Amino acid sequence: MYAESRRGFLVQSGQLGVAALLSTWLPRRGFANPLGFPIGLQLYTVKDSMQEDPAGTLKKLREIGFGVVESAGFGKLSSKQFRQLLDDSGLACPSSHLQFDTDNLGPAFEDAHVLGAMYATSGSLHLPAAASKRAVAASKPGMSLDDAKRTAEIANRIGEAAKHAGLQYAYHNHDAEFADQGGGAIGYDLLLRETDPELVKFEIDCGWMIFAGHNPIDYFKKYPNRFPMIHVKDYLSPIDKSAAGAGAAEMRGAELGHGVIDYKPIFAAAGKAGLKHYFAEQEGPYSRMNPLQAARVDYDYLHSMG
Repeated sequence: MYAESRRGFLVQSGQLGVAALLSTWLPRRGFANPLGFPIGLQLYTVKDSMQEDPAGTLKKLREIGFGVVESAGFGKLSSKQFRQLLDDSGLACPSSHLQFDTDNLGPAFEDAHVLGAMYATSGSLHLPAAASKRAVAASKPGMSLDDAKRTAEIANRIGEAAKHAGLQYAYHNHDAEFADQGGGAIGYDLLLRETDPELVKFEIDCGWMIFAGHNPIDYFKKYPNRFPMIHVKDYLSPIDKSAAGAGAAEMRGAELGHGVIDYKPIFAAAGKAGLKHYFAEQEGPYSRMNPLQAARVDYDYLHSMG
């Protein structure tokens, strides 16, 4: 089922061509940023440009108006070289998505420190090979409850080490964590219950969560102060709504304000729950404009909400 009732309060229409989208850019003066925080961008949004011209891309993002970014790897650069480009462009990086070697966490934490990041964040955690094989053989899709329990154990371990290193670990979701494992039980809820609230924080990817049929506002209310960061992501309405409910549809990215999500109630709830940073992100495909143009639309949408 498409879970229309869960998404209904978030849905807004708007599928415009590039010319119409660009004509809706709003003047920056006279607006304030949501919650008074600098507007951020997850750099995966402009990953190709970052590979080709990282220095120029970061400077363009600053010119658009972004104040902070969240890293998604360093390309061919070292973390020190990446930090220099950030400084040159006038951007801060409070959160870094990192690849963790659970047997040797030091290098990842060092990279976070070099960037000046407070949050050492992961998009997922790789389970041991045996667990991965069991997941593939499982009859239910997505993150099983057993996998969620093992993931929580790893997250607690990383979180404790991060605390000793003067950092905060944060876990970022996709849609797999919300696959129904029977009776409405989902891995994401188990992750929240089984992780230490002080050691493990969460970065809600609102787009993926809503695409999976769940409501970020419910989580902000139930677990205040567990979500210091969010990804602000929009997507086009699935062509096959029944497939979306079953987790089989493809999420097609949209520029903020031109998909199905209204972020005003989300920001209102997130602010009350202790939000510290938000990062716009679009995963594509980019059929109406290039990623840097999309980043500008995303910025203007967020800036108009203040």
